[in-house]
Amino acid sequence: MDFYPPENIHGILFDLDGTLLDIEMKAYIDGYIEGLARCFEDLTDPMVFAEVLISSAYALLNARSDQMTNEQLFLSMIARQLGIGIPQLRKRLQRFYREGLAALSHLVKPFPESRAIVQSCFDRGLKVALATNPVFPRPAIKARLRAAGLDDFAYHHISSYENSHCCKPHPEFFRDVLHRLSLPAAQVLMVGNDTAYDLPASRAGIPTFLVDTCLIDHDQRAAQATWRGGHDVLLQFIKSLQKRRND
Repeated sequence: MDFYPPENIHGILFDLDGTLLDIEMKAYIDGYIEGLARCFEDLTDPMVFAEVLISSAYALLNARSDQMTNEQLFLSMIARQLGIGIPQLRKRLQRFYREGLAALSHLVKPFPESRAIVQSCFDRGLKVALATNPVFPRPAIKARLRAAGLDDFAYHHISSYENSHCCKPHPEFFRDVLHRLSLPAAQVLMVGNDTAYDLPASRAGIPTFLVDTCLIDHDQRAAQATWRGGHDVLLQFIKSLQKRRND
């Protein structure tokens, strides 16, 4: 496929799950929730904990706060509903991150081209951000990267619930990542596989590349992407971008 890529791209925003990571998402989420619930089973019924966790995560997707990070908002919702103090909540969560995440690593692997795609970005001197939806904590994101063998790159930014104030598809999420990269929207490309959560980067002025290997297309929105293709096409596209001087 012939491409006419933009000549002024200085940064790439990558979605993770379904884009760089080939993940069994339902099994991962189920295992994540079950593992967390076990850490709190002496304090609350695991089924109740799971319901509160899920409802709080969904609420987080629609929330936006200038005063609170996603983490602070998420923990406050759980603490309020379960009657567990935030310090104790944090301590139990940290224990799961240390001891429970490794059991889920077999559910995560890279796509065959994932490493070459990321490496090509760095070879071209591009700034690389992992613009995953920040409903997960940084330890969970790092664990998935480690399981996929993609944790050794010097990413310029990794979105997580500790450093974010809203989620995709809110335009402010994308604007925040642009601010952290110190790049204007026209010099950045958003790469993702979900039309509802990744293509809205265009509302912040960011061109998009829709990876259709594991396409999630809501309401037939795929045509809204600036570019589209599988991982092999994406790799070709990245390699066609102009090299940048590392500052």
